[in-house]
Amino acid sequence: MARGWPVMLEDGRVGLRPLRVRDAATWSEVRIRNERWLSPWEGRPESQPTATWADRHSPVVFTAMLRNVRKESRAGRTLPLAVTYDGRLAGQVTASNVIRGAFDSASVGYWVDAAVAGRGVLPTALAMLVDHCFGAVGLHRIEANIRPENVASRRVVEKLGFREEAMHLRYLFIDGAWRDHLSFAVTREDVPDGMLRRWHAVRPAPP
Repeated sequence: MARGWPVMLEDGRVGLRPLRVRDAATWSEVRIRNERWLSPWEGRPESQPTATWADRHSPVVFTAMLRNVRKESRAGRTLPLAVTYDGRLAGQVTASNVIRGAFDSASVGYWVDAAVAGRGVLPTALAMLVDHCFGAVGLHRIEANIRPENVASRRVVEKLGFREEAMHLRYLFIDGAWRDHLSFAVTREDVPDGMLRRWHAVRPAPP
């Protein structure tokens, strides 16, 4: 298995664990229910045939996706983790495009159920993932690329102290067009005592 995989992490009511086959129905329900919350920010290949949001997030699609990410995670190219809140699947964080050698870097993406947004779930989950990547996985740099209009997603990395580094023009095909993205990043030296510890020091008391 790849370094640092599989992994299960927990901090209070928030947990991270590998996706499971039995998550299919719950994942599909959460994704479909959150169409208005998530669809403006979801990328897809420009050449992919048009399909409804429900069709793109069926249990069958989840099962196919899971087969692919399991292969990629075993190869050390991605770390796809379910975010749980009080034990229930509530989102996902993924470190992907893991590049070794002189770069030792990965990109992160994330989403959360709107029903638990604003409770510190995503910042906690992302902080745990970053600490794991800088520790057991042995990476040096983590970046997140976010549409400028996606205020909620930008707030996650801003709360955690990611620095804004660049603007990438026409970076990803999202919502029917090639969209500009802001690049945020953090390196291991930025959080010598851990990102989760720093997040706990600045976060408001959870509800």
